[in-house]
Amino acid sequence: MNTKQQNHKSNQANANKGSSGTSNEYQKTQDNRSKQLNPNNQRFKSKK
Repeated sequence: MNTKQQNHKSNQANANKGSSGTSNEYQKTQDNRSKQLNPNNQRFKSKK
């Protein structure tokens, strides 16, 4: 992995606790997670 990929991977897991905001990478990760867990979202519904 190059430095940019390592920084991105670290930022995805970093919630910036103690600060007033979050990083863009972390927020996008959380948004995607909430979309996947939403039972009303047809795009991520299981195909059982």
